[in-house]
Amino acid sequence: MFNAIHSRTLIAAAVLALLAPFATSALADSVRVRDEAGNPDGALFPSNRYTVFDGTQNTLRRVKLPKPNCTVRLSDCQDIDILNGLDGFSTQPRITVPLTGAINLATVTSSTVYLLNLGDTLSGHGFGERVGINQVSWDSANLTLVVQSNELLQQHSRYLLVVTDGVRDLQGKKIKPARDADDDADGVAMAVSNQGDSTEYRRDLRDAVQALHGTQNRIVAASYFSTQSISADLAKINRQIKQASPAAVNFVIGQTASGPVRALFPLATLTGIQFHRQTGTLPAFTLSAVPTSALGVAPGAVAAVAYGRYSSPNYANGDKVIPATGTLTGLPAVQSHNDLIVQVFLPAGSKPAGGWPVALFGHGFTDSMYGAPWTVAATLAQQGIATVAINVVGHGGGALGTLTVQRLNAAPVVVSAGGRGIDQDGNGSIDSTEGSSAVGANNIVGSRDGLRQTVVDLMQLVRQIEAGVDVDGDGSVDLDAHRIYYAGQSFGGIYGTIFLGAEPSLKAGVPNVPGGSIAEVARLGGFRFLTALSLATRQPQLLNLPPTAGVPFPFNLNFNENLPLRDMPPLVNTVPGAQAIDVVLDRTQWATQAGNPVSYAPFIRKQPLAGQAPKPVIVQFAKGDETVANPTTSAILRAGGLA
Repeated sequence: MFNAIHSRTLIAAAVLALLAPFATSALADSVRVRDEAGNPDGALFPSNRYTVFDGTQNTLRRVKLPKPNCTVRLSDCQDIDILNGLDGFSTQPRITVPLTGAINLATVTSSTVYLLNLGDTLSGHGFGERVGINQVSWDSANLTLVVQSNELLQQHSRYLLVVTDGVRDLQGKKIKPARDADDDADGVAMAVSNQGDSTEYRRDLRDAVQALHGTQNRIVAASYFSTQSISADLAKINRQIKQASPAAVNFVIGQTASGPVRALFPLATLTGIQFHRQTGTLPAFTLSAVPTSALGVAPGAVAAVAYGRYSSPNYANGDKVIPATGTLTGLPAVQSHNDLIVQVFLPAGSKPAGGWPVALFGHGFTDSMYGAPWTVAATLAQQGIATVAINVVGHGGGALGTLTVQRLNAAPVVVSAGGRGIDQDGNGSIDSTEGSSAVGANNIVGSRDGLRQTVVDLMQLVRQIEAGVDVDGDGSVDLDAHRIYYAGQSFGGIYGTIFLGAEPSLKAGVPNVPGGSIAEVARLGGFRFLTALSLATRQPQLLNLPPTAGVPFPFNLNFNENLPLRDMPPLVNTVPGAQAIDVVLDRTQWATQAGNPVSYAPFIRKQPLAGQAPKPVIVQFAKGDETVANPTTSAILRAGGLA
């Protein structure tokens, strides 16, 4: 009997041993979605579980991301401090779905992973719109699916991120929820909330999921999140500017040995202009000639060039940041005032009764109003259009720079050049763009508020024109308050797109080679070294490639973020350090969305802001542009429906 029992035991053990791999496989055959409370890297993201209630915001939410160890990851903590002042998540979010195992990326489509718009928080607009995904990648080290929304999401709106069991693992089996749960009557897996979440979040998520009917695949995971407000600050600032009555633009700002004179210079008497650009704090200056000969492209079209001064409200603080205020009830506060120099090109011929139609022209990055505006003014004047320009924040050299205007048979006139650059890093020099971006602890803000402040200055200039601009002092208006247009090149196309979306008084515009976001423009184009420099100066630094031998700093800095372009096949990311870089790039775009031309493109024609009408525009771009790469321009075209 002992032998029989022993024999049966041995047989059973052998059978179990034989079946053990299959049993283990059966028990762990399905990949599950991870759902770790309190860990954004271990659960679906974005999600309102990382927000708190805030009644001052359009979304009634404010971001509250947890921080890592700030003694080790100082830069991450500084970034999160900025993000935690926003009222929602990015309108072009990096979406992450962490899993317990590998999946078949061919099954990740807009049918199996998607977003559902649950409505604008202020109007309910957009409810029911479904948004697919794009730029699919797989982080093999962290077993995380990474995708982007296929289109720009609506501002201050609620979205449901849906993951279904149409996504399969490598054996073709359906992925499963983080924990087992019974389906409701519609086949929806209700294991979609973690007990570590607030009651409010669990309720909102459950209600949103239950609202889904007739889904092709069973929902295995979902998150509920609100997108950030984009236009709130500029819309409020524009109203403040429109309600004020500004002092007139002062054109008596020229200086001669005999005293002040009107800075109006007929082209027939103009022999040249010397630009004494302040490039150092000693002070030091660099001398160059303003390209007056560029007006010869249309001889005789420009009658005169003039310089005036006006006051513009400055909303940016000393750190070059516009302080965050509640997007619903808050009001941006004026920090100081900028005395700005405006350059005006008047056409030849008989002035129309209401004044000359006017094109505000925006110059590019590293340029000033003494560059590109001179190359287009004659062509516009030939069509009877005056050209008006100012210096962008951080451009045109330091404030002590001057113009020396040489005149035929008359004494030269000295005019302030209106430089807006500063010695931001304290090294004694003023670089061509220094002061246009936030730095240090606010580095993630980048040029967001330099761009927005430039738009504010242009809004104020529009208001000056509406109030009446008398260039020659004869008591009549020289610029038509009802025919104001915009054109701008490169950086001027970037803030110009924002301007066109936010300023109701503009009638039409031509953004030339614009792109967005700035983070993407830098990453994909000729300013990539600036992205590398930013990664190199983080704590800890994130460069994952060695420097290029023989190439001077900072152009020798290299990194590999390994991100797929739109509509490319899914990418398996095995590059060490790439995911950390991708997170920083995404957070930078998130933090700067309110200064991203892509965000404002819908407001130009497709979905104008309240009180505005659609504007006709021509968007120009260069095929194969190596500075503002084509994908950044096409992002504007898609978002605004401008193709």
